[in-house]
Amino acid sequence: MTGNGDLALLEKRIGYTFSDKSLLLTALTHSSYYNENRNEAGIQDYERLEFLGDAVLELVSSTFLYEKYPDRPEGELSRMRASLVCEDALYSCAAALFLTDHVRLGRGERENGGNLKKSILSDVVEAVTGAVYLDSHMNLMAADAFIRRFILNDIPDSVAVKDTKSLLQEYVQHIGSTVHYELLSEEGPAHNRVYTSAAFIDGKMTGKGTGSSKKHSEQEAASEALRVLGCI
Repeated sequence: MTGNGDLALLEKRIGYTFSDKSLLLTALTHSSYYNENRNEAGIQDYERLEFLGDAVLELVSSTFLYEKYPDRPEGELSRMRASLVCEDALYSCAAALFLTDHVRLGRGERENGGNLKKSILSDVVEAVTGAVYLDSHMNLMAADAFIRRFILNDIPDSVAVKDTKSLLQEYVQHIGSTVHYELLSEEGPAHNRVYTSAAFIDGKMTGKGTGSSKKHSEQEAASEALRVLGCI
């Protein structure tokens, strides 16, 4: 279990002191720990805070990109946001905060290296974001400061140009799946063709898109697949 001394150290790293320490403790509590310690007074796991933090993160990162790139279209901003708040980016934030030392896990999960798993640590970052937002009485400024400091602090140039097919490929590789594209239809006169393509993940159609070229239709299909998967 994480002690108060550890919480104080983590608060110092975060740059925010919680009025309600239980919110931070909840943000660090994995469901495996909760399931093994249900009799602990006031215990909750971080899943609800993760849900809230994900929404706050999306709003802050969207506002950040909207202000930083006033000439970029919506589709490009969505792709940039997907790169900025992807699991790898959140994991980097977790590493900077040494969350591996603080996350509370059940015995089995910890023995399996759960405190090092990207999926768990990235979830904890979202939960901490949600906790900061709630503790500050839903004042977005505190969460905004945390997100900008640890997640939006260093945007590589590659983020701005990374296309949706590349993003989708990275995601499916991470989850151990495969993706391929199929041309579904080709319509219209030669000078004004409209192509429709679909993205299939593990053989299941996950996204469909249209465009003035096959490549463009595949990008749109990948974009829809990313939305279906909750990545953008």
